Amino acid sequence: MNQLLKMILVLTVLGLISGLVLSLVSDYATPIINENKQEATEDAIYYVLPDTERYETVTYDEKDIYKSLNGDDKLTGYAFTASGSGYQGTIRLMVGVGPDLNKIKGIQILESSETPGLGGKIRGDNFKDQFRGLVASGNLSLVKGSPKNPGEVEAITGATISSRAVVNTINQELDRVEQFLSSGA
Repeated sequence: MNQLLKMILVLTVLGLISGLVLSLVSDYATPIINENKQEATEDAIYYVLPDTERYETVTYDEKDIYKSLNGDDKLTGYAFTASGSGYQGTIRLMVGVGPDLNKIKGIQILESSETPGLGGKIRGDNFKDQFRGLVASGNLSLVKGSPKNPGEVEAITGATISSRAVVNTINQELDRVEQFLSSGA
């Protein structure tokens, strides 16, 4: 019985110490993680809207939309994040569109756990550059082979699900952003 009490006491003390250490590490790391996420968001805004000098954040329904302004404070476009399910997990990206919401200026993948070498190619410039200049009508479509019509994006060979996830995510989120901005925000 005495041995059992010793084991319970030792395990309890170790559990308390472990919990305290984890709590301290979390308290230390959380602000650093949040700062890194903010920096990644800012970098993505400037990537998808290269003519941005500064931006303003508009929040709608807990969604941030970034208004891009040039040096003369003229609106140059909007950037917003979008998330959707990919092959192996959530794909989170930043999308930049022109001020009239008519053309995509660029996309940047913020987070993805897609298969390295296949689905991971959505991070590559060859895939992302296809979106620049596309009509942003919410009707982007994925094609196998070379695009022949406006609004078509060529799927990555062997990563059709990841490619489709990016296109569908952009279409869905663009519709939401258009509804919000057309409501007078």
